[in-house]
Amino acid sequence: MPGLLRGVVRTAAIAGTATAVSNRVSRRQGERWAAERSAPPQPAPEAFAAVPSAPVADPVAAMRQLGEMKSQGLLTDDEFAAMKAKILAS
Repeated sequence: MPGLLRGVVRTAAIAGTATAVSNRVSRRQGERWAAERSAPPQPAPEAFAAVPSAPVADPVAAMRQLGEMKSQGLLTDDEFAAMKAKILAS
């Protein structure tokens, strides 16, 4: 009997711990989902001013502006390279 009682107590302790952990995880996940639902929607990123395809009057200023836009995270590396090529081609 002592062995059987020890097994029952051990099983109850493991099951109780598992239940407590499961409930805590469920509660945290529910709170996260509620916070996501109540958070205001992210505004759509504003379109950046494209470099005109016409000849640029001052390519140095255009390159400076392009570099600033890239450093602010408004342009990806591919967009930066494409616009840089347009400026240098004109």
